[in-house]
Amino acid sequence: MEKFSLNNLKVWVPGSNGMVSSAIIKKLKTENCKIITSTRKQVDLTDKINVFEFYKLNQPDIVILSAAKVGGIHANNTYPVDFLLDNLFIQNNIISGAHNFSVKKLLFLGSSCIYPKNIDGPISEDHLLTGPLEETNESYAIAKISGIKLCQAFQKQYSCNFIAAMPTNLYGPNDNFHPLNSHVPAALLLKFHNAKVNNEPFVTVWGTGKPKREFLYVDDLADACIYLLKHYSGSQPINVGTGEDISIKNFAEKIKNIVGYKGELRFDKSKPDGTMRKRLNISRLNNLGWQYKISLDQGLKLFYEWFTENVNV
Repeated sequence: MEKFSLNNLKVWVPGSNGMVSSAIIKKLKTENCKIITSTRKQVDLTDKINVFEFYKLNQPDIVILSAAKVGGIHANNTYPVDFLLDNLFIQNNIISGAHNFSVKKLLFLGSSCIYPKNIDGPISEDHLLTGPLEETNESYAIAKISGIKLCQAFQKQYSCNFIAAMPTNLYGPNDNFHPLNSHVPAALLLKFHNAKVNNEPFVTVWGTGKPKREFLYVDDLADACIYLLKHYSGSQPINVGTGEDISIKNFAEKIKNIVGYKGELRFDKSKPDGTMRKRLNISRLNNLGWQYKISLDQGLKLFYEWFTENVNV
């Protein structure tokens, strides 16, 4: 397949302050392109008129849609309407706007939660819509599946070069550290850091610690996004991850050691575990020529270094 070039093109990254968007912008600065950014104050992505006005004014050639309403198990379980509606509005406005304003290429970022729960073995792109979803984040997953299907529909009906990537669990700079609404890596990092500072005797982690998860440093995702823009134009979503997983217990112990916390690790078994194992099959991405570069140990060290320099707790 002919390589797609970003040279001298205008690339819009909506939601520019988010963890993923900011990593993508950092990566784009190494490319010969013009970066268009937008924050929530500049454009309300849930408002179609706002989004279309932004398209008309800025005329981007490429759109990388990583902006979304995101959160952990608690947030997804507590605010299902918000996670479904807000994400549908954001996706529909930006993807339909990309068609209306003749965008050359769009990359939509979904999530590994689009796949059915309790799949035995690595999860491939072919598992999409083959079984029931994990109930705790069903609304978010349905929204993301709709985004994939909308990109595929625009490819089919209008031959739009709209592609989709499905990242595994992410961590890194500019993550959300809300004590209830954050994802596992940020939540644990904050817990262990605060426990260390306050000399607390133990840290409690939700669930049994037995579920296994795959984690990707956000700079690796950004690298994969640019790679896919250049090398992929298929209609099928592409998994992005490491292909390796770790138990929440062992993951928590890694963070505990990196933070330097000396207290006890406890598990609150009354809290939900979610899916017991979730590891992506990344063979399609590997076959395209991309592999992750940053190990989990290295990534967590970088994450904590950034945290100590940038987060006031």
